[in-house]
Amino acid sequence: MQPRNMSMSGVVDLAAVKAAQEAKAKAEQARAEAARQGGAGAVSPADLVIDVDEATFERDVLQRSAEVPVVIDFWAEWCQPCKQLSPVLERLAVEYNGRFLLAKIDVDANQMLMQQFGVQGIPAVFAVVAGQALPLFQGAAGETQIRETLDQLVAVAEQRFGLTGLTVDPEAEPGGQPEPAAQAGPHDGLLEAAVQALDAGDLGGAVQAYKNVLAEDPGNTEAKLGLVQAELLQRVQGLDPQRVRRDAAEKPADPQAQIAAADLDLVGGHVEDAFGRLIDTVARTVGDDRDAVRVRLLELFEVVGADDPRVAAARRALARALF
Repeated sequence: MQPRNMSMSGVVDLAAVKAAQEAKAKAEQARAEAARQGGAGAVSPADLVIDVDEATFERDVLQRSAEVPVVIDFWAEWCQPCKQLSPVLERLAVEYNGRFLLAKIDVDANQMLMQQFGVQGIPAVFAVVAGQALPLFQGAAGETQIRETLDQLVAVAEQRFGLTGLTVDPEAEPGGQPEPAAQAGPHDGLLEAAVQALDAGDLGGAVQAYKNVLAEDPGNTEAKLGLVQAELLQRVQGLDPQRVRRDAAEKPADPQAQIAAADLDLVGGHVEDAFGRLIDTVARTVGDDRDAVRVRLLELFEVVGADDPRVAAARRALARALF
């Protein structure tokens, strides 16, 4: 079976954006808490490769994926290609020095996990980052391809999710204590209420909850992102996509028509289309109309995230359109 390369590029997923921001905030809190504790929580090289089953999956994979990318190796004792691949992954886990954690899952003993990940054959390698599963490759793979895939994974985990990995101490005893849990923040209750409202489809409630946080803490980055995301979803709720796109096509100079179409573009995952539409509109408008389009574009930048290369490219294009 030919290996399938993973792809880290693609459309924006608003749920993924939310999870990324939450993971980034938790990782930053955990690092700050570890620093206050004198840098405690280092793991030994032996702790970088772990055996996981259905009982420990949530703790050792899902929860840990909020602090480090977790690479999952689905294997079985009878699988000959697994016996070639697994040692390579184990060696690279130590070589990458905490930039990812390797979780080994025996498919014979964990059929449910195999089904949940949609594994069709082994060896199969996935990653979980901030609670989100990503297929990496399936079947035999050469070390060069594996390294390229892992390099891409750790780069995305750091740039998009703020996950810089684990601190490794060669002298630490295996099985040591994990990093201390992040302390609850003063607005965690309100932020959780906002997330629950989003999950329940109560966009108005989510918007208000995020505004309540910002009223007390104007610099709260999680609330800022959550607010622009919830407001975007609220704006497109109830829109007739066909009518919006027809109006945008028939009225290229109408800022409100283009703004509505850009919102739909972004929710649909067409990030470059959304940005390009508004940048073109900025170039065609003046005065208050131009300012309204520019402000909406900046809001959409916040939804996608400043670290996204598409945002950086669009910022440069916006500057050219303005000046």
